[in-house]
Amino acid sequence: MFSTDRTALREVFFRAWRNYREQRALEGIEATIVDVAVRHPEYHQLLDGADTPAQRDYHAALGETNPFMHMGLHIAVAEQLSINQPPGVRELFQRLAARLIDPHAAEHAMMECLTETLWQAQQAGRPLDQNAYLDCLGRLAPQP
Repeated sequence: MFSTDRTALREVFFRAWRNYREQRALEGIEATIVDVAVRHPEYHQLLDGADTPAQRDYHAALGETNPFMHMGLHIAVAEQLSINQPPGVRELFQRLAARLIDPHAAEHAMMECLTETLWQAQQAGRPLDQNAYLDCLGRLAPQP
């Protein structure tokens, strides 16, 4: 799934969704993509390829959400949770999900922390600060 070609990367999403719709076996990351997509019915028409080309730009300044970025962040969180990396992220997620009473909402909260931490790293020209990310999550899910 790793690519710097936006169109090729988005095609992975389209292919996974197409395979799901056609009840074909899902390979590799496709199962995770479909799991995320199923929880986002607002993206089903997009993934069906009905009206949006893979090259479309999304502009936050115009209030647009990039659905591929949104689903990609969900995938990143799912991967973090599956391997508990950074260490402790799974426990923080569990506390957050219990506090919010909704695992999907907990993922969204985690995505906000992840996005902020990624932005800070990009602005500073350094790698992602795992401690800053975990601190952000800890503020959302304090110890009982």
